[in-house]
Amino acid sequence: MSNGAWTDQENDLIVADYFAMLAYDVSGRPYNKAEHRRGLLPLLNDRSEGSVEFKHQNISAVLKGLGEDWIPGYKPAFNFQMTLVDAVARWLALNPAWLGRHSGTRATTGLAEARPIWIGPPPTLSNQPPPQELEQMLHIARKFDVAARDERNRALGRAGEERVLAHERAALKSAGRDDLARKVRWVSEEDGDGAGYDISSFAPDGRPRLIEVKTTNGWERTPFHISRNELAVAEERRSEWSLFRLWNFAREPKAFELHPPLDAHVSLTATSFQASFH
Repeated sequence: MSNGAWTDQENDLIVADYFAMLAYDVSGRPYNKAEHRRGLLPLLNDRSEGSVEFKHQNISAVLKGLGEDWIPGYKPAFNFQMTLVDAVARWLALNPAWLGRHSGTRATTGLAEARPIWIGPPPTLSNQPPPQELEQMLHIARKFDVAARDERNRALGRAGEERVLAHERAALKSAGRDDLARKVRWVSEEDGDGAGYDISSFAPDGRPRLIEVKTTNGWERTPFHISRNELAVAEERRSEWSLFRLWNFAREPKAFELHPPLDAHVSLTATSFQASFH
């Protein structure tokens, strides 16, 4: 069996096959992983089934770094080569519809009966993955500017806001505050994006909550963009403002909240500059 480096052609073949399985997986249709592996073997350079399965796990890790879905049955395996990342990027470039194929459609079906969103602790130094794994994930996210991709995906962002709107109303109703639930507003939809937050809600005791929603289909450490105006409002209205980070959105939405000051939780990096003439 070949132990040599995978060629670009082999990487392209296995990536295309992985996405074929992933399409079945995200739509809930049955498929057979073993059949897919066996179907690939004649096309590859004398690879074993085990090496093909491990490469599928590598692809899961690449997709995790890209803030994308992966096949849960193929647990992400790290220490992959960047040539595999390039192969995944090539496939996505040739199939641009993939990124917008299901931006939260399953997550937002039937909002009136939407299940509460699981809200857990935010990422910290104490719960971060091993250093080598984290560095590979962050390197991919930086190289392909995953944060900017999510920011440009307006369908994803809108679906996330709509899901949080339903969550806030349901939480207030569960607390016996139907009066406050009726007052929750989707500010970015009704008034535009300039307010510095997306949703105006309330705590059960009536205190105002100004919620900025950031949504990704990726994992909890996927980077995100935040505007200068959002940061300013967060600083001005610290006691009311919060960032509601939705992740794993297309599968089963999970979330955590960040409260000002944001630089206590994340590293803020300037990504653009205003150019003024002398």
